[in-house]
Amino acid sequence: QVQLVESGGGLVQAGGSLRLSCVASGSILRINDMAWGRQPPGKQRDLVAVITSGGSTNYADSVKGRFTISRDNARNTVYLQMNSLKPEDTGVYYCYVDSTLTSRSTIGTWGQGTQVTVSS
Repeated sequence: QVQLVESGGGLVQAGGSLRLSCVASGSILRINDMAWGRQPPGKQRDLVAVITSGGSTNYADSVKGRFTISRDNARNTVYLQMNSLKPEDTGVYYCYVDSTLTSRSTIGTWGQGTQVTVSS
C-alpha cells in the first residue's frame, strides 16, 4: 500500500539541530496531510507537527518556534527541522502520511520511527 522511510535521527547535544526526512512510496494517487509524532521513553506517542496538502502548519506548544515542518510534494517527502533541541525532545520520531491511493481509498500510515537523543 504505502511505505514510509525515515532518516535523520541521531545523537545531538542540547542546543543543536537535526533534520528528519520521510519519503512515501507505493500506490499513491495523492498525499493529503503529513505529520510527525514523537514518543518519549515510557510515554505515549503525540503529534508535534502537522502540514496539510495546502501547506498550512500546526505545532504542539512544546516545539513552537523551534521546529519547522515542510513538504516536497514532487518527492512525496516531509521534513522536520528541529532547532534549539532540548533533552526533553528525546524520543522516537514517527512520520505520518494520509494518502489517497490509486484505488481511491484513503489510508493513514505511520513510519517505522527514528531515534532522536538530546544530551544535556
